[in-house]
Amino acid sequence: MAEIGSVEELRELLGEPDARAAGKVRSSLHEHDKEWLAHSPFCVISTAGGNGWCDASPKGDPPGFVRVLDDTTIAIPERPGNRRADGYLNILANPRVGLLFLIPGRADTLRINGRARLVKDAPFFDTMVVKGHRPRLALVVEAEEVFFHCAKSLLRSALWKPETWDPQAVASPARIAKSLIRKDQTLEELEAYYGDGYEAKVYRG
Repeated sequence: MAEIGSVEELRELLGEPDARAAGKVRSSLHEHDKEWLAHSPFCVISTAGGNGWCDASPKGDPPGFVRVLDDTTIAIPERPGNRRADGYLNILANPRVGLLFLIPGRADTLRINGRARLVKDAPFFDTMVVKGHRPRLALVVEAEEVFFHCAKSLLRSALWKPETWDPQAVASPARIAKSLIRKDQTLEELEAYYGDGYEAKVYRG
């Protein structure tokens, strides 16, 4: 493999960003950003720990689950999961985060980079109740860079085109779990667990 080992090599290969791309970064939330957050049901949170290990964690809830606290601050609720807390452990060592917000059907995305902290209670938690479940903690992010990302990657992937979808092309969640993490359970038990009633479990942990 012919590796790139310097900024100069990289720029020689890719070129420099044009003025519009280089200058599109903002340090606070515009009304368009707030509108986007109000309609986004899904984001990916990227972190890196003090040892350099990285994590990208998906977060999802009904549209508008991210709360805009002011022009530079947002809050993302935690929901029951596997309790690994990889990203949260990273944040305790290194507060820098990168966030990517998607809206189904839209090929552009919203990116927010900044500093995060973990909050175990605040008055705004009462506005984050979903199906009777109040979050145990929230990720509060102070935005330092905010910008919209162009649509090219999602257009190339045809992500939102159902005619390209083939969810049966890979093993089912039950088969993956049986092979990798729940070897002591039968496939029938796992198919029942991940079956029609699984959606009802997502707020129970």
